[in-house]
Formats: sequence, C-alpha cells, structure tokens
Amino acid sequence: MAVFSEPKIDSHCHIVDPARFPFAPDTPYRPSGQEIAPLDQFWPVMETYGVTQALLVGPNSGYGTDNRCLLDALARGGGRLKGVAVVPLDTPFDRLDALSKAGVVGIAFNATMHGTDYYLKAGDLLAKMTELDLFLNLQVEGDQLVALMPLIDRHAPRLFVDHCGRPIRENGLSQPGFQALLALGREGHAAVKLSGYQKFSRLPWPHEDAWDYAHALLDAFSPEACLWASDWPYLRATARVDYGPMLELARRVMPDPQVRRAVFHDTPARLLGFDQP
Repeated sequence: MAVFSEPKIDSHCHIVDPARFPFAPDTPYRPSGQEIAPLDQFWPVMETYGVTQALLVGPNSGYGTDNRCLLDALARGGGRLKGVAVVPLDTPFDRLDALSKAGVVGIAFNATMHGTDYYLKAGDLLAKMTELDLFLNLQVEGDQLVALMPLIDRHAPRLFVDHCGRPIRENGLSQPGFQALLALGREGHAAVKLSGYQKFSRLPWPHEDAWDYAHALLDAFSPEACLWASDWPYLRATARVDYGPMLELARRVMPDPQVRRAVFHDTPARLLGFDQP
C-alpha cells in the first residue's frame, strides 16, 4: 500500500524494555505481553512502514520518571530518534540540561493520569524548559486544557498536544476543552498530534466518529502545525491496535497526498529538529 512507503516521522511512540530496564517494585501499572516494546523490535516496524525518524515519549505506564530506557534508546538511535522525558516537577536545571544534551527535546505533562492540580505549580520547571528550548508535551482529555490555560499563558512554552486533545466524543466540537485547543491552533501557539483516535472514539476502526475532530484540527492548526503519531505499542489499549491500520486510517482522514506529506514528514522534521544536520 502506497501510504506505507510514504516517508514519515512517528511523533509519539514508546520503548518498553523491562528485561534490560526493570520496572520499580512499586510501579502501579506494569506493561506486559504485546505492550513490551524493546528498541530492537521497533526498528523493523520503522523499516516496514517508511518511518525515517521517531519521537520517543517516556511512558508514565511502567517507567514514570525513570528515563533510563528512553536515554538508552536515544544513545543507540544513530540520530534517528529524539525523546520526551517524564521528570519530577522540582527537577534542577543541570539535570534538564543533561537530558537535553542526551537527545531529549521535550518534557511530558500527563494530566489524564495526574490531574490538572498536580501541574499548577510547575511554573519554575516551565521556565527552565523555556531556557533550554525544551517543549511541553501535554496530554489532556475533556476540558482539562481549560484548567491549564492560565499556566500555559503565563509561561508561554513551546507546546505540543497529544492525541487530538482527547475530546469527550459525546460533548461535540463545541466542548470548552476542544475549543481552547482550536484557539491555540488559530493563534499559532501550539502543534497537535493527529493520533490516539481509539482513545476517544466510540466506534471500532476506522473510528469515523473521530474524523470531524481531526478535520477541525487540520483547519485550525493547518498541516504546518499537525504531526502524525502511532502511539506504538498502544499501552493500556482496550482492544487490539496495529501500526498498518493506523496508517490506513491516516490516509482516510487525510486523502490529499500533499497534506499527508506535511503531517507525516515535513512538519515534524521542522518542529522536532530532524531537518537539522
């Protein structure tokens, strides 16, 4: 299928390798089975589906603020990988600087797991991130973005929003959280990942009830601020998800090859720095 061979950058995936980097004894969620995803298994996925580079996001599931597995993958990535780390809110500047030098380009805030109140005092961390040009990789759902907008407005970090903002499907396009996300796009203040449809769709693949959200995001952000992502290996998925069908879904949502070229490759190459020598 042609969409498989189109050049692309996967802007959200995870490496999970407990054989080499065991989970802590008190880890509340321990990925298992097909959620186990060592780097050596991701390389053939990339080769099969035309993925030239990838953004590895440190998973809260399994590892939390333990970034050893992520940093090992970046060190072995041959320049094809960049990372998003999960860190404590009181992380000192020198530790963030070391992460940056190791290939980390962003820091993840996951309000879907920790809630919004957890991040309301993260101003000092955001200031350090801005100084180091680390972007904020934000995962929210429903109207959580509304609660975090004062923090975002006050500290103005570079912002990437995961998984279409994870709207509540039943609340429609007018729900406050999604409207806040669209406003960020129209104002040019963020980028958004067109991914994670299965996280908010109420229908099986190809998740047609999520397409209007993706189209609204493409209109508000333009393809120059939209990125495609697989979310491989689909941690905590409630039904089986596969890489190939997710690419076919992207083709259906974005039938124009020029739009796909931007979202698959050109936009993430520019925004993530993969176009730099």
